[in-house]
Amino acid sequence: MPPDDALELFPAATTGASEPGPNPRAPLADRMRPRTLDEILGQDHLLGEGAALRSLLEAGELPSLILWGPPGCGKTTLARVLASGSETRFEPLSAVTAGVKEIRAAVERARRERHSGRRTVLFLDELHRLNRAQQDALLPHVETGTVTLMGATTENPSFEVIAPLLSRCRVFTLKRLEPDALAALVRRAAEDTERGLGQRRLEVADDVTAAIAHAADGDARRALGILEAAAAIEARGRRGEGGAVAISPEAVVEAAGRRLLVHDRDREEHYNVVSALIKSLRASDPDAALYYASRMLDAGEDPLFVARRLVIFASEDVGNAEPAALGLAVSAFQAVERVGMPEGRIPLAQAVTFLACAPKSNAAYRALGRAREAVAEHGSLPVPLHLRNAPTPLMKGLGYGRDYEYPHDAPDRFVSRPNLPEALGSPRFYEPTSEGAERAIAERLEQWRKRRAESGPPKR
Repeated sequence: MPPDDALELFPAATTGASEPGPNPRAPLADRMRPRTLDEILGQDHLLGEGAALRSLLEAGELPSLILWGPPGCGKTTLARVLASGSETRFEPLSAVTAGVKEIRAAVERARRERHSGRRTVLFLDELHRLNRAQQDALLPHVETGTVTLMGATTENPSFEVIAPLLSRCRVFTLKRLEPDALAALVRRAAEDTERGLGQRRLEVADDVTAAIAHAADGDARRALGILEAAAAIEARGRRGEGGAVAISPEAVVEAAGRRLLVHDRDREEHYNVVSALIKSLRASDPDAALYYASRMLDAGEDPLFVARRLVIFASEDVGNAEPAALGLAVSAFQAVERVGMPEGRIPLAQAVTFLACAPKSNAAYRALGRAREAVAEHGSLPVPLHLRNAPTPLMKGLGYGRDYEYPHDAPDRFVSRPNLPEALGSPRFYEPTSEGAERAIAERLEQWRKRRAESGPPKR
């Protein structure tokens, strides 16, 4: 084996033709790793019958792709399953530890395997951790097909992956695992006698299964880790006793390492209370909003989760009707973060009552939706020349920045020239309401739009 292999996180590549049996000493999450697409739970939008990724695989096509999703949703597992064909070699690297040298060594091995008729899938975990130089080093080998790239990332690839590499990969978004999928995973692991805990004769009631799913918070690894730890806790207390071992809610609490919402073992009530808080705020009912916020906090909910919901509400539902709302909500979040509990309840109460009593407008939120629809429909339209920056003589010669009018030098600080790409026409994304401070915004904006319409298109 070349000496470069010693630098890799995984020293040996694997193929689907020789999968090792489960290691009884490995963590439960590793032993229960799905081996086929049908064993992967919670990603039916990609892997169900007729879904995009399954259709590609059934057609014998395996393009370079990026799997984007939260921790524990199955990105690495899915990559391994997709690359499990007998003529495919799976080479995993971690972008945390791999540099240009390690990537080039992996590519060289892939080039040798290609001469033998085998394709190499280069799996890069934490793809977003690769810097631009590392991504540039990888790009030509993806272009030529020397490697089929599979990247896994928890960050938006639009921001973290260079455009040339992103354009050569299909991006598939994995979802956070829902409680039903996690509960099914827990039951499977508890009953599986080959790889799971089936030989221990565990009894896991539905409410306990749901509590584990809740504590896992969308993470399959965490769910199986909690189950394994809870089983060990129960076994510790039953040394020398025979019969089945029942997993208790208390063991789950101990295994999870944090307080659970005891009243909410199936998590439905948790979401019901969150929904009630937001809808009470929206209905301008401070008493109900305070009640539901208190229920969440007293049940052990993370106060920063409540604070985040208030920040979102301040923009989505209050918006420009009360511009101070967002600042106050952010300040409440920072206060909770710095002060902690129980005193953090006080700034939360101030934010809850302020937001409930504030005038409401979702006009900015709806405007964003309309603008995104225009982007989706029309794509990357050229920016009008007068709005472009012109730092070089070449750009100036091409007309960049030509005829730009500086609004601060214009009468009443207003320039009527349109700023949207011509193909869009004159859409109205933002329609202010007459609520609170937004009334004045609506009046100003209507005057500006009228003047802009009367000025007509720019002279060429």
